[in-house]
Amino acid sequence: MAWDWQVFCLDDLDMQYVEGCFGGKGTTTYLDWMLSAWGWTVSVALAALVVAMVLGFIVGSLRTLPNQRLIVGLGNAWVELFRNIPLLVQIFLWYHVVPALIPAMREVSGFILVVCALGVFTSARIAEQVRSGIESLPRGQRHAGMALGFTTFQYYRYVLLPMAFRIIIPPLTNESMNVVKNSSVAFAVSISELTLFAMQAQEETSRGIEIYLAVTALYVVTAFSINRIMAFIEARVRIPGYVSSNEGGR
Repeated sequence: MAWDWQVFCLDDLDMQYVEGCFGGKGTTTYLDWMLSAWGWTVSVALAALVVAMVLGFIVGSLRTLPNQRLIVGLGNAWVELFRNIPLLVQIFLWYHVVPALIPAMREVSGFILVVCALGVFTSARIAEQVRSGIESLPRGQRHAGMALGFTTFQYYRYVLLPMAFRIIIPPLTNESMNVVKNSSVAFAVSISELTLFAMQAQEETSRGIEIYLAVTALYVVTAFSINRIMAFIEARVRIPGYVSSNEGGR
């Protein structure tokens, strides 16, 4: 069967070819639709990543506080709860259950609810990475901060977290790329992202090979771009001449 890449030049309403593949004057081609869906995918992924980073670093740091068993226990509960519930179930909980329990949430858009679900789910995984990064540091780092008269917040802010961040960049890169892939579950609540586009466009055009290959390429481009951005950040924050214990053992 011959491939027909001209499918993206079809008007999604009257199925007529549009010159140049981009619609105009009220028409929308499948290429327009796919690029719009790509924008939604990137928006969901980036917004969820911001939420995950903020919550993950806060919860991960709280789990390493000395002599704070209650706070550490709550942090552990957060991680175990959200890390062990399937993402799709969490999205349905945020979309159907939370608005039923909290009437004010009924006015919140599905986009925000999906971002919250994906952000909270990912925050549990980032929190574990942050905890591991902080606990991998020599105890002298903490003692040095305390000796300088720093408060707990200050030595976390200026001593522990900057060093831990450098350690966890590789797993953090993987988690950032996973957010892009996990954003595909947003189709379950009718967010018009790439996966929903692919499913609907394939049904309408019967050109599944071309549609899914194009969508796959966009996912790869998005994830690879994040990989390169994180690699750039890793290079920028690397301490000249510093060799971690992991690298020294190789």
